[in-house]
Amino acid sequence: MNPVLSEAGSKIALTGVRVFDGRELGEPATVVIDGDVIGTDPGGAELIDAGGAILLPGFIDAHIHLHGPQTLTQLADYGVTTGLDMATWPPERLAALRKESGASDIRSAGTPLIGAGGMHARVPGMSDAAIITDADQADRMVAERVAAGSDYVKIVLEAPGGGGPDADVAAAVVRSAHARGLRVVAHAASLGAYLTGLDVGADILTHVPREAEVAGADVRRMAEQGGIAVPTLVMMEGIANALGSGGIEYCLATVGALHAAGVPVLAGSDSNDQVGVPFQPEHGAALHRELELLVAAGLTPAAAIRAATSLPAKHFGLTDRGVIAPGMRADLVLIDGDPLADIRATRAITRVWCAGNEHALRG
Repeated sequence: MNPVLSEAGSKIALTGVRVFDGRELGEPATVVIDGDVIGTDPGGAELIDAGGAILLPGFIDAHIHLHGPQTLTQLADYGVTTGLDMATWPPERLAALRKESGASDIRSAGTPLIGAGGMHARVPGMSDAAIITDADQADRMVAERVAAGSDYVKIVLEAPGGGGPDADVAAAVVRSAHARGLRVVAHAASLGAYLTGLDVGADILTHVPREAEVAGADVRRMAEQGGIAVPTLVMMEGIANALGSGGIEYCLATVGALHAAGVPVLAGSDSNDQVGVPFQPEHGAALHRELELLVAAGLTPAAAIRAATSLPAKHFGLTDRGVIAPGMRADLVLIDGDPLADIRATRAITRVWCAGNEHALRG
């Protein structure tokens, strides 16, 4: 296929596409892109014969780190039409990135909340405004993030004694954020941090422990509390390889148990270009490896695709995307291959639309 790019705001009709409906692939049909949304009337549209190719909702990466406009372009190259950023500072930098158009859309935590003695406090360029040491600071610091436009709050938990915020501080952050209607995403890469995240009622736990499988009772507790998991398996795999510290068998087992217990598992790559962290997953490309690892953990290919489309849309309040339906944002990915038969087919991208604007794929 050698496509001619459709112009932004134009009306096109993709004929002969097999649409992923969240469970299975439909028979060849027509999908209308009318401006920035999915339409219903093909009248007057430019016709594009997809020849039986498969149409997926645009992917949502539930854990990225922004590093400039090039991040948005690279995400779109791999069909990631929405990126959920977990730390960008200062607020002026984030505000500038929000004004970028034509590539991936973003949501962001803005400046994270971290302890004074943890690993993240030593990341080059970390903002002093990120450091929280006392529960009495929580309300003011959460209010500052609301004023700066944060879409949710990110707090970095460490194992007890690891220099992260104490449990009482984390609990105060959760209360303050919830009082303002914001979700709390908790970094929890160790078993101790994971259990703290459960104890304080964080909404979303990102990462998954490598040193041990999360116990069945705690998996059930997470399900009962309505917790959400973003395991970033590709990051955990990269750290294990970089440190030469074994595989990610415990991570895979925990993710399989969480999924079996009914905990929503979302696909997030932790893609970044940050100096000072042990591994830098590649923006866009890493999400496809994440899907493969989710399948290795026990999710079906269909469930893995939902983990990168409808589920992050639902659990991050993005009600205008994540599924292919009339009136929804026209974030779409056309692929040459059947991802339900082989999840690796998500990499075979031929065309991408971000809010109806066709993205010019590079390479």
